[in-house]
Amino acid sequence: MAELKKQTTFKLNKRDSVFFDQNTAPVNIAYAKEVCDVAILPLGAIEQHGPHCPNGMDSFNAIGLAEKVAERSGATVLPCPMYGGHPYMHMGMPGTIALNYETNIALIHDIIAGAANVGYNKFILLVAHGADSSFITAVHKLGMEGFFTVASTWYDFLGDNKNILEDFMWHADEAESSMGLSLYPELMHMDLAIDGAGTPLVDEKWKKAPGEMSHKWQMYGFGGTFALMEKDDLDYGVIGNPTKATKEKGDALVEQVVEGYAQFIRELMERHPVGVNPLGFRNPMGFNGCPYIQYDKDHDEHGRYIRK
Repeated sequence: MAELKKQTTFKLNKRDSVFFDQNTAPVNIAYAKEVCDVAILPLGAIEQHGPHCPNGMDSFNAIGLAEKVAERSGATVLPCPMYGGHPYMHMGMPGTIALNYETNIALIHDIIAGAANVGYNKFILLVAHGADSSFITAVHKLGMEGFFTVASTWYDFLGDNKNILEDFMWHADEAESSMGLSLYPELMHMDLAIDGAGTPLVDEKWKKAPGEMSHKWQMYGFGGTFALMEKDDLDYGVIGNPTKATKEKGDALVEQVVEGYAQFIRELMERHPVGVNPLGFRNPMGFNGCPYIQYDKDHDEHGRYIRK
């Protein structure tokens, strides 16, 4: 059998693409083994975003951010599954196609497990659909099986707290519309943007908005049944004021989010070099196998990385 030739020179940004699905299998395998074993899984949704934004906005935001992070850090972007899980108040809203929670958890799990077979040891779920709490359960299920996985929504990771934006983020609003104007302006219809709002069930002071720095006596906005069913409560499917959105705000959001994730990846690779699984084990039995975990050669009996 003839020796496989490498398709490209394996240095940062010298692959055919940062996107996994645009490279051949030998390229992805060699890159994960020799250069960078961090894989980013963008997670979004297919969901109504008012009259001015595309239904794929959350997935487009996640993909666009992940691409820029990968270009800056050397990570690889796994294909985005597009669909996502949704909170109760989204259900039945025309334009939203929701996955069952168990389906979404299993989908995330299987993608990460399959990518690990390529040689990736470090996974980042870059989430642009904050109400998708399924990713939290998926992360911990993966952790019990020995897959190092971290996840965050881009806006909570950034924590803008009204530094760039005038309002806290909610839905199809100033924040999301600004990011759309930065990443895919050709799909935005700002002439149709309408200021919108839902009916609050508790005073806003008790809820932590996405991207807000929390304060005393506050619950996360997606951590309770604080909203009415959107299909009955919202006239235009918008919570917030997208008329405040600008490309300049979007560019600033994108730059800060991308640099934050890129810095995290650089430090992660310095601490745990290519080829090292930070958790130090694989446990296909999951929960039932945890008492019997044995660590690999890169870690001591406590699971601590042995620096070479």
